[in-house]
This record gives sequence, C-alpha cells and structure tokens, in this order.
Amino acid sequence: MPQRAATIVGGGIGGLAAAIALHRRGWRVEVLERSREFTEIGAGISLWPNALHALEVLGLAGAVRALGAVEATGGVRDRRGRWLSRTDNAELTRRFGHPLVVLHRADLLRALTEALPADSLRSGSEVSAVRDDGHRLVVVHRKGESRADLVVGADGLRSAVRRALWSDAAGPRYAGYTAWRMVTEPLAEPPSEGAATWGRGERFGYTALPGRRMYCFATASLPAGAASGSSEYAELLRRFGSWPDPIPALLAAVPADSVLRHDLYDLPPLPSFIRGRVALLGDAAHAMTPNLGQGACQALEDAVTLAHCLDDRPDVAAALRSYDLLRRPRTQAITRRSARLGAVGQLAWPPAVLLRDTVARLTPTRATLRSMTPVLDWTAPGDPVTATESERH
Repeated sequence: MPQRAATIVGGGIGGLAAAIALHRRGWRVEVLERSREFTEIGAGISLWPNALHALEVLGLAGAVRALGAVEATGGVRDRRGRWLSRTDNAELTRRFGHPLVVLHRADLLRALTEALPADSLRSGSEVSAVRDDGHRLVVVHRKGESRADLVVGADGLRSAVRRALWSDAAGPRYAGYTAWRMVTEPLAEPPSEGAATWGRGERFGYTALPGRRMYCFATASLPAGAASGSSEYAELLRRFGSWPDPIPALLAAVPADSVLRHDLYDLPPLPSFIRGRVALLGDAAHAMTPNLGQGACQALEDAVTLAHCLDDRPDVAAALRSYDLLRRPRTQAITRRSARLGAVGQLAWPPAVLLRDTVARLTPTRATLRSMTPVLDWTAPGDPVTATESERH
C-alpha cells in the first residue's frame, strides 16, 4: 500500500497523539497549529489510568509518568475542611493498572512534540477551509494548502474543521460557572494529600506537581463573560482566602500575575464525529467540563483508537465509521456525566448542599471506586505502537 498522508488540524494533546500514532504506523503526517509555537500556557493536567493506557500504546507512558507526580491519596472535603470521600492511588493502580498522575500541561505537550519529526509540525498555520476535490482532501491554511487522504479536526472547542463541515451543529454551551487555574511556587512543606473542597456555588481544589509545587483550581457560579473588579488573584483571595487550610497558604504561594481564568463550556452531542474522510477528535468532537479530569484523557483514547481503526484498511471512510461507532457513545456519556458532577459540585442552596455533603460522606469508598469503573476501565485496541525504522537510526 502506498504511503498515506494525514493532515491533523490542531497541535494540542489529542492532535499530537493522533499524529504520533499514525506516524508510527507509516503515515506521512502534518500537524497544523494556528499558534506561533507548539506550547501550552495552561497549568496542571490529570492523567487517569485510561489516559496512561493510551500513552502506553504510543510508547510514552513511562516518559510521561516520569514528568508527573503521584499522590498517595486525594478526595473531596466540605467547606469546613472535613473529608467527604477519599481515593487511594494504590487502589487505583491495583484496579486499573496505572495511578493518577498530575503534571504540567507544557511538559506533556513537549513530550508529545518530541516524539514527532520536527518537519511535521507547522505552527502559524490557521485553517480557513476544508474541501474534497474528488481525489484528495484539501486543507486551506495561512501558509498555503495541504492535500491528504485523511483530515483530523483536533482544533478544540471552537474548531474550524467542525464549523466548516458541521455548519448546522449547535455551538458550545456555557456550563454556568467559571474556573481559575494556577501553579504555586515550590513549597517548604506541600500538602501530603490532594483535595477538592466543595462550598456553596464555589469549589477549590489542589494536587501535587513535581518540584514541591501544587496545581490549584477554583470555580464559581457566575454569568458567562463576567469580569473581576480587580485582578483575578485578588478575586481568588476575596473568595477563597478564608477557606480551610491549606488553601490560604497555597494562595499565598501563587504568583499574582500567573492566574488563568476561563469560562467553562461543553458541546451538545453531535450525530456523528465523521464526514467522509474527515474525523473530529478531542474537544472538537466532545468538549466536556473538567469535573472528571477526562478531557485530555478522552482525546488520547480517541487518538489511539483512530489509528487502530485505520490499520491496514485502504478505505479511510469505512475505517472512520468504525472510529465513530467506538468513540461517540463513550465520550458523549462521559460528557454528560461530567456535566452532572459539575452541577452537583456547584450547588448553592443550603439544604441541597447539606444533602449533597451527607450523601458523599455516607458513600463507601468502594462504591465510589466502583462508580468510576466505566470511565477508567478502558482497554486500548490493538498492540502498542513502536518507533518506525527511520526513528531507530
């Protein structure tokens, strides 16, 4: 079979993972990224066991784990700092084969870009159109045109590929709350456990990063586009500065100019992730709220599943139909589940908050882990992908 060509639109986690999986299967790949650099300005990212299984397929699980931190335990606390539920990372590993690993997004992105040939990465290449000329797919971008046998739209929540080919699809929908993300400076005594603290219409979470740093995140129920009266850091201090320890100390260790704020959105379900020889992947297909920590995890699953479906199948359109059948039901179910968990976490009416916290406190740990099984107990299709012959020399 002659070498096939794939153009991946979007140089984030899912797009790069798809490029790696296809490249190592002999495809000629090109990744078009609209930004000037392949980098990530975000904060931390959680990789659950299912994501590490996907990275295992790519041959990168060990390298990525070495970049992250693994906490012994984590869980959920109430506004007074009392534990409502706890999760043992060792038990996660026993049940699902890998622990929960947290690392900086930039470190993960760097590991992915380094697994690809430099000449396959094309930054500053914003896409304006995608069309089929009858023989090849044509992607029009700032630096010219690319022709391919397969186009993967991995360009995020406001995907240009989705707008071009799914023009009648509903746009992103606001989840009802905004989020702040930040990373502390190295701490003399970082917390030994991570936690998400639930308040009334607000949450604050923290988890360990390498180098004695902590990744922190917070949410508050606010109208979309609402602006803080002062700086975002000052807004965090106002809202969370008196919350239970160690939250005040963590906020004190955050550089004031480093706080990121984004309103949170997800996507209504699409009837299909494919159009002919074009496939959507990651947030472009199924953007979800971060309540389950599964956005990047599902993008990694998408990437290895897509490549597996294309193995030794000359009919790209038929292979993509298999990809759609495998990925759409699972990702849309997880999107719904994440939205429900977010709605519970953001409850503000006192009686509802009391009921939520009581139910969480009375739920056995084994039941909590069992409820996570449909999300985390995922097996990657096919065999692990090894480096191509050209990469070995």
